[in-house]
Amino acid sequence: MPDRRPLVAGNWKMNGLRASNAELEALIAALKAGAPAACDVMIAPPFTLVMGFAAAADGSPVEIAGQDCSALAPGAHTGDVAATMLADAGASAVIVGHSERREDHRETDEGVNAKALAAYDAGLVAIICVGETEPERDRGETLEIVTGQLAGSVPDTATAANTVVAYEPVWAIGTGRTPTADDVAKVHAAMRAALVARFGDEAGNGIRLLYGGSVKPANAGELMGVADVDGALVGGASLKAADFDGIIDAYR
Repeated sequence: MPDRRPLVAGNWKMNGLRASNAELEALIAALKAGAPAACDVMIAPPFTLVMGFAAAADGSPVEIAGQDCSALAPGAHTGDVAATMLADAGASAVIVGHSERREDHRETDEGVNAKALAAYDAGLVAIICVGETEPERDRGETLEIVTGQLAGSVPDTATAANTVVAYEPVWAIGTGRTPTADDVAKVHAAMRAALVARFGDEAGNGIRLLYGGSVKPANAGELMGVADVDGALVGGASLKAADFDGIIDAYR
């Protein structure tokens, strides 16, 4: 089995001003002062902060990511941000297909797939999000929905080097509710099996699978200990350095 180094990534969503650089600096200081964490650490701030955060994090244990990108090449597309622009600003990865994008902007699996391809072309790692809604969960459709999104959203050229998959049950995001460890294990096992069946043992077992959905310091240890959970995609708890570092503690 490949050695998958865990990843703890913070998605700041539509939060953060220039003064928020203080939280990034506090996180970097905590990572340098504390016991080394056996995981990669990443922050995805809003577009307005990517360049400044990348400069501040240069040479530190923290990588910077974008929260979305266009599937299109640079051109006459007002309001969009190309993957190449994120790379130029200092990002090393980009989140695509987050449930809030799928819901608010009606993004489809096909569109997410195209964004992931654009990320690859720009040299970025694509963090591809999948997850079921509460009605889908209540109907017992979780595995069908998640593996279906996985099949449609992950490009054929995905590898362990250019792709991370994040499972985020939509009903748990920002609600304080989380699935049980057994529930998470079942979904991650199904995703791993689907990836192995499609990409073979090396790539299928190499792609990191993150869990996201109301992850916080109090439950991080239990969730990160679940089989085939290779880290976390964290929302609100990543906005404060102390809280985010408390989640990273799961790997110390």
